[in-house]
Amino acid sequence: MPRDLIAITCGDPAGVGLEVVAAWLEAHPVEAQSAAIVGPVRWLECLPPAGVKIPVGLEEYAAEPGRPTGEGALVAWAAMERAAAGCIAGEFAGVVTGPVSKACLARIGYPFPGQTEFFAARWGGEPTMAFCGGRLRVALLSWHVPLRAVPAFLTAANFARVVNATVELAGAEGVAAPRLGVCGLNPHAGEGGLIGDEELRVINPILGELRATFPGLSLCEPADTLFARQLRGEFDAIIALYHDQGLAPLKTVDFDEAVNVTLGLPFVRTSPDHGTAFGIAGKGIASPRSLGNAVVVARRLIAFRAVQASSMHLR
Repeated sequence: MPRDLIAITCGDPAGVGLEVVAAWLEAHPVEAQSAAIVGPVRWLECLPPAGVKIPVGLEEYAAEPGRPTGEGALVAWAAMERAAAGCIAGEFAGVVTGPVSKACLARIGYPFPGQTEFFAARWGGEPTMAFCGGRLRVALLSWHVPLRAVPAFLTAANFARVVNATVELAGAEGVAAPRLGVCGLNPHAGEGGLIGDEELRVINPILGELRATFPGLSLCEPADTLFARQLRGEFDAIIALYHDQGLAPLKTVDFDEAVNVTLGLPFVRTSPDHGTAFGIAGKGIASPRSLGNAVVVARRLIAFRAVQASSMHLR
């Protein structure tokens, strides 16, 4: 197989993943030749042409839109395993994953809270969940953890990880010295210690140290205005401290365009930033724009990393 192939997994076959992949292939026949589509046999047989079609699961399996099953979750998991192994073996340059149901996967013994953690386990590395592809660019310090656990993630190592990852994401999109806005943990970023002191006591000292290396990094800013400030051009990316702090504004502004990017791993993995949408699966109304953007972002990151690696080699 050509090394520039990107694996695109089906996600949960009962969700909208199958139809958005099919729609993307139909609309992008040239780009489709550099895609390896991984999913159930019967679906692959009905798809428009692609570079490679790789079956997983039982040959007789057929999904029913909107009706998730354990067998379908097994297919989704098998597609992820095949894509991850293919990157390690040199078959694929990266992966674009279809949306899965975390609840369905958990019921069949899947031991990870999401796909981000799965690929980190298979490839190694320290993952960071980030989003781009629309008007906002957002990275998360923490993601699939309860809100009460977030303060434990406010460490120097975690901030260094997310800042480095955000700089890579911005660099891949042509921003060499990004201005990074960091959300405070508390309302009004603590209001000088009146509404919580984590900003003054923990977060700002860490950010102050990092600013010696990343001069475009802010100290904690009130999260309720920070995203609007990015939209107005004051910042190139936002670092949110927990899942909903970053995802609520992102999905309000960029629901159909945003891309989920897993940074910090040896290979590139992106995903459309929407779920399985079982309620509309099979109705032909799901937008393929986020999936298309996920392919574009994956290609951009792969190319950026190749340039960076070449530059390091020349040194």
